[in-house]
Amino acid sequence: MKKSMFKFLAKLNKLILPSFTKKELDLTKAKKWQLAVIGWRAYVTMNALD
Repeated sequence: MKKSMFKFLAKLNKLILPSFTKKELDLTKAKKWQLAVIGWRAYVTMNALD
């Protein structure tokens, strides 16, 4: 149940949230909201892969 929820969230993130790696964002110059999006995407991805 938990894993399927995170897989759904990962697909939703891919559709809705921006990809900063494609934009070649420098993490040292990223704004706080951009770091929050990166952290959220990493959290969801890690839980979807477990």
